Amino acid sequence: MGTEAAASIDAESAQRFAAGVRGRVLQQGDPGYDEARLVRNGLIDRHPALIVQCAGTADVVDAVDFARERGMVVSIRGGAHNVAGNAVNDGGIVIDLSAMRAVHVDPERKTARVQGGATWADVDGETQLWGLAAPGGQVSSTGVAGLTLHGGLGSLHRKYGLALDSLRSVEIVTADGRVRTASESVNPELFWAVRGAGSNFGVVTSFEFVLHPVGPEIYQAAPIFSLDDAPAVLRKYRDFCASAPDEMGPQAMFWSVPAVDDFPAELHGVPILVVLVVYSGDPDDGERLLQPVLEWGTPILDLSGRAPYTLAQSSFDAFFPFGGYYYWKSLLVGEPSDDLLDAIIDVAADRPSPEAIVNFWQLGGAIDRVAPDATAFAQRDARYLLSLDTSWFDPDASERCIDWTRRTWAAMQQRFATDRPYLNFVGFGEEKEALVRASYGANYERLVAAKTTYDPGNLFRMNNNIAPQGG
Repeated sequence: MGTEAAASIDAESAQRFAAGVRGRVLQQGDPGYDEARLVRNGLIDRHPALIVQCAGTADVVDAVDFARERGMVVSIRGGAHNVAGNAVNDGGIVIDLSAMRAVHVDPERKTARVQGGATWADVDGETQLWGLAAPGGQVSSTGVAGLTLHGGLGSLHRKYGLALDSLRSVEIVTADGRVRTASESVNPELFWAVRGAGSNFGVVTSFEFVLHPVGPEIYQAAPIFSLDDAPAVLRKYRDFCASAPDEMGPQAMFWSVPAVDDFPAELHGVPILVVLVVYSGDPDDGERLLQPVLEWGTPILDLSGRAPYTLAQSSFDAFFPFGGYYYWKSLLVGEPSDDLLDAIIDVAADRPSPEAIVNFWQLGGAIDRVAPDATAFAQRDARYLLSLDTSWFDPDASERCIDWTRRTWAAMQQRFATDRPYLNFVGFGEEKEALVRASYGANYERLVAAKTTYDPGNLFRMNNNIAPQGG
């Protein structure tokens, strides 16, 4: 899947540049180049001219300056988890932060300073020493940067908001090569824009998060029901969500039993509905309050129980391996009607691969208590997220799986009159400007003005791009 044409780089310039940075600079043919250009999604096969494996912020500045002066397309690699593969490009430069993974926790102030290449496993491993957490994703190998800059959903979002809502400040290298701090009091307009559209404005080299009391042990309900029980269970899920406290992060996940030793062999491949509800408060309260979830039907399996928070956060890691094939799209919706629930069940029964997940997340809670214009992330009033997490491992199935996801997404969009996506799940972002306009809503024009100020040449365009004025 190609991107933009390569810029011309002479060998002497590349050598001078490489000699000036502390990290490694890789070109095609160098040892390690082919490994470094791969991202998690096996659909992506791109060949950048340079991969700069940055050792620190100074290397990032040098790479930004080098790219700007030569008109090169820029990709920013953090965890390389983005399904669209924006972490790599053809013929341009990759600013690779994967060696910058330090996490420093201040337990007294309840904050963490996190470098731009860190994963959520890096963050959870340090913050849980103190029984603290930042709201992050549910696959611990996911990069902090990519998830945070456009939202950040996980098991804590109803209690503590999106990942970006716990940001106190960022250090960012903007298109002019300057290192800026952005917070509520320093460069506040840039900080506003970063929280929801951050990849458009520069390379975030570190994040400062406010931390919250979570763990070290949590309780989660995780009954697994037959697909035949889905009509009744999904309605009970909707009724439960209507009064669930913010400590609960409910999801209804349509999947197939994975073919791994943890599950009985006779169930491998059987279509299922998993109701996953993580309780972020006292585990004793969680066990008591979530008992009714186990009684919505007769589970064919029940994985409910207490678990270390770090284990709960990494329990899905093995099912989204590096090199798998991924194409995910999403729609934000309001209160679900019976018609919507029935349509979701029909979609789930038609999934194109056993690994594909149709996920129905409850939102609201702390997300909705932030004004839609307080950050660039505008879609605060959505009640649920319908996510088509289409994953597969057979390369011959790629065309069929992508086509199914596009057709299903378009049909649901038209049937339920919503064009609002969650920007971390947008396939390859094929809808371009229409996509970002729908997502940012009334915040879009303000973002264009900020983009024009901080990146007038649209250097950072390998993303869900907001074009500057005149761009």
